[in-house]
Amino acid sequence: MTIGVLKEKNPENRVALLPEAIPQILELKTSVFVEKQSGENTGTVDKLYEEAGAKIKNRKDLFADSDLLLMINKPDENDLSSIKEDKILVGTFNPLSDAEWIEQCKKHKLTTFSLDAIPRISRAQAMDVLSSMATVAGYRAILDAAFNLPTFFPMFMSAAGTIKPAKVLVLGAGVAGLQAIATARKLGAVVEAFDVRSAVKEEVQSLGAKFVEVEGAREDNSAGGYAVEQTEEFKQKQSQLIQDHAVKSDVVICTAQIPGRKAPVLIKKETVEKMKSGSVIVDLAANSGGNCELTENDKTIVTHGVKIIGNSNYPSGMPVDASRMYGKNLINFLKLLIDEEGNLSLNFEDEIIKGSCITHKGEIVNERVKSLSGKK
Repeated sequence: MTIGVLKEKNPENRVALLPEAIPQILELKTSVFVEKQSGENTGTVDKLYEEAGAKIKNRKDLFADSDLLLMINKPDENDLSSIKEDKILVGTFNPLSDAEWIEQCKKHKLTTFSLDAIPRISRAQAMDVLSSMATVAGYRAILDAAFNLPTFFPMFMSAAGTIKPAKVLVLGAGVAGLQAIATARKLGAVVEAFDVRSAVKEEVQSLGAKFVEVEGAREDNSAGGYAVEQTEEFKQKQSQLIQDHAVKSDVVICTAQIPGRKAPVLIKKETVEKMKSGSVIVDLAANSGGNCELTENDKTIVTHGVKIIGNSNYPSGMPVDASRMYGKNLINFLKLLIDEEGNLSLNFEDEIIKGSCITHKGEIVNERVKSLSGKK
C-alpha cells in the first residue's frame, strides 16, 4: 500500500507529516510519497523527507500513484476531479458544514475519513486532532491577546507604583479554553471562565481561574463533551452575566462552538460598546460565525476602542509543533486502517472507523452527515 502526503495550499502552513514521522509510517509496511515542497512552511526541505525514507513526487503523480492520501484541509474541486475513484482521503474536512464538498466526494466515489468526526471516546484520545489543534489555538490566542493589549498581564510592584494584573474572561472551557486559562495564569493574569457545562467547573478552578456559572444550563451526555443549544430563558440570563463580566475584563477569549451549527453569539454589540477602550477580544469561533457579534473572520478590527481578532486557524501560525501533534494523531489513526501486512483493512464494526468515515463507494455513510444532508 502506498501513502501520499499532500502539500497544503496557502495560507495553511502546516503539513500532515513531518520527516520524523516517516519511519513510523514505513513500519506499517507501506511506501510513502510526499509532494515536493510540502514542508517548506515548517522549514523542512525535501531532502529531509528523502533521508527519512520517503519519495518526493509532484502533485499529479502523487494523486496517480498513492492509494491513500493524507492532508490537513480538504482538497478543492479541481483536485477531486484529478483523484481516481476508490482512493482514500484522510484529513480534517469539517463534514457537517460543507454538504457540497461531501457530495463531490460521493460523486467521485472517494472514501473519505475526517479526523474531526472521530468519536470522542477514551480509545480515540490518541487520534483526537481537534484537541491537539485546540491546545495550540488556546495557547496562541492568549499570546496574541497579550501582544495586542496596551497593558501588562502580570502585576508589577516597583518604585514607579503598582501595576494591576490584567483581567481575562474565557468563554468556553473546552481544550482551547482550558489551555487559554493555563497560559493566561502563567502570564500572571486574573482569569474567569464561563461554560454551560457544569462538569468543567472543577477543571477551571484547578487551573486557578474563577468559574462563572449560570444556573439552568441544559446538558447532553451524548454530545461528546461539546456544548449544546440552550433555551431562550437561559440565553437571556447568560447574556446579562457575560456582559457584566466582559465590561470589567481587559481580554475576552471566545472558544464556544457547536458542531455543525453557527457559533453562539455571547458578546453582543452593546457589550463591546461598554467594554474598556484598549480591551482585546480574540474569537476562535470566527469561521463559524463568531462568539462576538462584530467578529469578522480572518480580520482584526477596532470598534469603540476594542480590538476584535477573528482567527480560527492559530495552529497554522505555529506550524512545526502543530504539524508534529497532527502527525502523531494521524499515525495512530492509520494503525486502525492498515493490517499487519501493510494492506488496507476497513473494519466498519470498529466505532472509530465507522464514526470517522464520511463517504464510501459512492455513498454518504456517516449517519450524522447523512441526516444533515437530508439523505436517508
